[in-house]
Amino acid sequence: MDHTKIKTLGELKASDYAPQSIREEMRQNLIKRMQSGETSFPGIVGFDDTVIPDLERAILSKHNILLLGLRGQAKTRIARLCQTLLDDYIPVIEGSEINDDPLAPISRFGKDIVAEMGDKTPVRWLHRDERYVEKLATPDVSIADLVGDVDPIKAATLKLPYSDERVIHFGLITRAHRCIFVINELPDLQARIQVSLFNILQEEDLQIRGFKLRLPLDVQFIFTANPEDYTNRGSIITPLKDRIESQILTHYPTSIEIAKQITQQEAKVHDDTKELIQVSEMLKDLLEYFVFELRESELTDEKSGVSARLSIAAYENLISTAERRMILNKETKTQARLSDFWGIIPAVTGKVELVYEGEQIGPYNVAINILNEAIKQVFLDYFPHPEKWDNDGDNDPYGAVKLWFADGNEIDLPIDLDSKTYQQSLENIPGLTGRINDLDISSDEKLVFRELLLNGLAAFQIIGKQIVNNNVSFRDELGNMLDDLDDDYNLN
Repeated sequence: MDHTKIKTLGELKASDYAPQSIREEMRQNLIKRMQSGETSFPGIVGFDDTVIPDLERAILSKHNILLLGLRGQAKTRIARLCQTLLDDYIPVIEGSEINDDPLAPISRFGKDIVAEMGDKTPVRWLHRDERYVEKLATPDVSIADLVGDVDPIKAATLKLPYSDERVIHFGLITRAHRCIFVINELPDLQARIQVSLFNILQEEDLQIRGFKLRLPLDVQFIFTANPEDYTNRGSIITPLKDRIESQILTHYPTSIEIAKQITQQEAKVHDDTKELIQVSEMLKDLLEYFVFELRESELTDEKSGVSARLSIAAYENLISTAERRMILNKETKTQARLSDFWGIIPAVTGKVELVYEGEQIGPYNVAINILNEAIKQVFLDYFPHPEKWDNDGDNDPYGAVKLWFADGNEIDLPIDLDSKTYQQSLENIPGLTGRINDLDISSDEKLVFRELLLNGLAAFQIIGKQIVNNNVSFRDELGNMLDDLDDDYNLN
């Protein structure tokens, strides 16, 4: 039956509609979704064995929920997806400020109109998109914002005392009756504001300017917070935590593959750009290795965390760096390069909290150093460790490359280098082809792997690498130092 065609309370009573609490509604819809084999929370990756089961248990238990974790761990995304567990539509009394159920009104307005109009009480249908309320907790949030306050103008106009419910201006929580209400960054709420949530969570009582108002609100609360030891701006007071039945810990991706899946799912890349710019899986892996290294580095504040938004923004910048180069060189297509990674730095430096030692080095240098560590890891996924052949020149797989640089040769790879010159520069270096041909990669990727081989040898300090402005140059540092000494000697 299409309930949305029902327009009056009498028609609603004659239908098969049965009112239920929002928590029972979410519980039943979750059960249906699980029984049908559907994904409970589509789009959430990497939480299948940790966060999602905890969340399902909390909803089945009809609990208020606290999602606790560092920034960029999909807490708000999860909260918003809970909205999909609501019914498509529910009936409310037309004109009600707090979504009164026509069969069980709780406000003075709702009760009065049902008493006056009976079965002719007008009914409208509220879509689930209108049943989600989200508030970012900030220190300036007041009790009036969340719960409500007395409206003196309304009291004077209606000639009613302040104790009369009809003069109250309802707050966000009160207007979220029969809705999901989300408070992000709960510790940022002042303690006295958190206290105002006690009775709402447990006793369904509202205190407005000393007047006790009994409203059996039906609200599904979801709170999000960073760990208290990081925020330093406040904490969740113990009595409030005691009233939030389920606390669920979120986390960052536990593997490169999961992290890569999240980045590719969330990155906003223009459809036309996707067709014009090829990105090797190796470069996608390198980006995630880089973010993993950032999280584990002693130079970054582990309590702050490194958001998944960093890898998403960095990937978008990687694509844009390649796209910009393609446009400047009037090319019709291109592939992302390892040298394009210098273009992701602006997406990194503003998203990472550094400890004192990191601040002394500087965010740019920290990013470059950690990128080199990530390059080492990816390099070893494809090539043998270069330090094993330091004293074995005959069998050294990198001997020809080392010798070429030792002879005084060097190579420059500007970020905006055109594709033809890029190819010629890399193909001129002897010794690279053999190692690359041993890999199971496409012909289009071979140039990118040549560049990886060079950067890997530089990261292990086998050859030298220097970054000046937008140019990356490779050379034999020791050979160049000796040449400089010879030049100085000859001049003298």
